[in-house]
Amino acid sequence: MKKIEILLKNLMLKILLLLKGKPKGTHKDAFDETSKILFIRLNRIGDALVTTPLLHEIKHSLKSKIYVLADRKNCAAYTNNKDIDKLVLFEKGIKGFFNTLRFINDEKIDTVVDLHDDVSTTVSFLIAMCNAQNKFGLEKSNKSIYTRTIPRLDSTVHHVVDRVMEITKLFNIHPDKSKIKLHYYLTEETHAKADKIISQKFKQNKFLIGINISAGSDARFWGVNNFNSILNFLSQYDVNILLLSSPQDSNRVAEIAADKYNYFYSKDYSEFTAVISKLNLLFTPDTAAVHLASAFNIPTYGIFVKYNTQDVIWSPYNTKFDCVVTTNYNLSDITVEQVETGFKPFLEEIMAEHNVIK
Repeated sequence: MKKIEILLKNLMLKILLLLKGKPKGTHKDAFDETSKILFIRLNRIGDALVTTPLLHEIKHSLKSKIYVLADRKNCAAYTNNKDIDKLVLFEKGIKGFFNTLRFINDEKIDTVVDLHDDVSTTVSFLIAMCNAQNKFGLEKSNKSIYTRTIPRLDSTVHHVVDRVMEITKLFNIHPDKSKIKLHYYLTEETHAKADKIISQKFKQNKFLIGINISAGSDARFWGVNNFNSILNFLSQYDVNILLLSSPQDSNRVAEIAADKYNYFYSKDYSEFTAVISKLNLLFTPDTAAVHLASAFNIPTYGIFVKYNTQDVIWSPYNTKFDCVVTTNYNLSDITVEQVETGFKPFLEEIMAEHNVIK
């Protein structure tokens, strides 16, 4: 059924693009505090996190009212974001689609921005059918639905954050690339919770390494034995180690910890993020935790899958980082020896910066 649904959506999109000419009407070229700008980004949390530098830049440059349309899978990435005036939740289905369309038109949104790096059928229909004066996006195969586009940077060369940040040019904004960073806003209460969690787990305040075992799929689970080997490798250092996982991997993380190591997971995404913000270094497979660490400038060592694609990996942005990459569809051919060879100098460099070792 899922394949049939995708085929029907693609067919409908092709028909839309054939019938839909370039939007006509008066364009809004000046943006200020009276402007209402809706940014659309659905799908996963990582997809949302990489858009936060753009939201921050536009909010602080234009002072406009910023709306974000997200869905249940990624709205946690935008929670408490000080750059967003209103977070709107997209509900799937025909009813949810038309409710969202009605909201855009009733709210008199003047500019709608598609933040997707590729073509989304749902978003394409939403943009094509809404009454917004401006309809912005990256130049893709659905470019006829937009009033203005910016060329999409080559994904085999440019990081996804750089590709999304090109949209600033449509607002005549040219940010300093060296100052671009991801954003995740935590409350003081959540910070305090994280401090309490860590103080309860560790008697001494030492260099804190987080080992995240979760990546959202079995294909990106590195294996109990491999994580145990890395923990054994780290035992030579005088550090604190905290195993991290999603709630779905609670049994796995407990098995790896085996009453020897502390571990943590939480259904509260902000709480999980706050704990990551307290780390000195994160070890993780390719998942949203990479971008959470980047938001707090936490050095990260990753194990990445780059299967059947030439696109650059979604590595941390403007953050110290190193990794091992496999072109296999899973992590099975990344050996402990490979990881230790790269991880050891990276770890010791970061520890030396913290005056833990010299």
